[in-house]
Amino acid sequence: MKAKVGYSVEADSFKSGVETTTMAIEGMKNAKVGLLFTSCVLDQKEIMKGVSSVSNIPYIGCTSSAAIVVSGAGYLGNESGYSGMMAFDGEDLVVGVAASERDGEPREVGKKIAREAIKNAGINKIPSYFFMTASPKEEEEYLLGIQDVIGRVPMFGGSAADNTVEGNWSVICNGKAFSDGCAVAFFYANNECKTNYTGAYRETDHVGIITEVQNKRTLVSIDGVSALTKYAEWIGSTPEEIKGANLLAASITKPLGVKDPLGNLTAIRHPMFGDDKNTPSTEDDVMNLGNHLVEKTAIIQMEATVDELIQSNSKTIEELNQMMKKEPCAYFLVHCGGRRLGIAMEKREQEIYDEIKKAAKDKPFIVAFTFGEYGYREHSANTCGGLSLSFTGFSE
Repeated sequence: MKAKVGYSVEADSFKSGVETTTMAIEGMKNAKVGLLFTSCVLDQKEIMKGVSSVSNIPYIGCTSSAAIVVSGAGYLGNESGYSGMMAFDGEDLVVGVAASERDGEPREVGKKIAREAIKNAGINKIPSYFFMTASPKEEEEYLLGIQDVIGRVPMFGGSAADNTVEGNWSVICNGKAFSDGCAVAFFYANNECKTNYTGAYRETDHVGIITEVQNKRTLVSIDGVSALTKYAEWIGSTPEEIKGANLLAASITKPLGVKDPLGNLTAIRHPMFGDDKNTPSTEDDVMNLGNHLVEKTAIIQMEATVDELIQSNSKTIEELNQMMKKEPCAYFLVHCGGRRLGIAMEKREQEIYDEIKKAAKDKPFIVAFTFGEYGYREHSANTCGGLSLSFTGFSE
């Protein structure tokens, strides 16, 4: 397998698609797929027209929050827009791509696009690994539907994002752009592909039992105490100080975590909005989180400094290199947009590139900033979480 990246900071959406694709496929005999990431301020339809004017390469991706990072170019956070693509080629590589808006129950949509991706690959087999992107709401359900068809196959990817958490995101796939739905790329390959999926946070001694959850993502109570009250106590704050959108920023360095049954993976849960008055509950002080929660399981307060958030980029790549039996030839890196926000609040976002470059050296890489991150650890299930890194390496 070979991989190459292209990018553009052109404000004209059509030209952005042209420049990015031209650079990404240059020198490739027969590029099989492109993973495409753009700014929500650009016209996604015009970007896709630009891509198609250069090549008939299948492509899939989403909008990235506030920036992308590209090897050889750095941190691209232009307010007027940006786009980037990682293109893949290989004699033995086959890729099947499919997407759908949410036109039914998400699990059924997941089944449908999984079957379409197999059909489009032209190989009636389970893929070697797959990429997924979806709107940031029902990722777990889409994943269940996909796995109903192909089983537990290694995955990587992340959710579409915008710059202001207002729903201006898009999932992108072969001429389609939509805000609510899912897309997949099934890879049939002989190369090694590994994902290091981590929050890279430290556990604290603050832990409790989830005693009430509503609508899968609203945490009502911990240990029988209103969730916002318990969380505020843990982080040395008050419910009043972290109500509303204040919770999102306050929790970037102090999120919550849930362990998988073997303890190999602590999936991060990002508290995003406090005191949701629209939630029917006897408690006002609830928290909306970015991913699913389960009653009668433990939840842990995690923590990390901004220094640690920045340094985790190089450390996660170094760990990934150790996980792989063969030397990586390229890296596809999914970095949480909220995590990026916490770093940007201290005006240190440029350091993300420096840390990644230090570990990736001269290998091509691209970073998308998402509102949900997908991956797995050794012997864990495929998992959706937030405030995380899903760093994937590919060998030749």
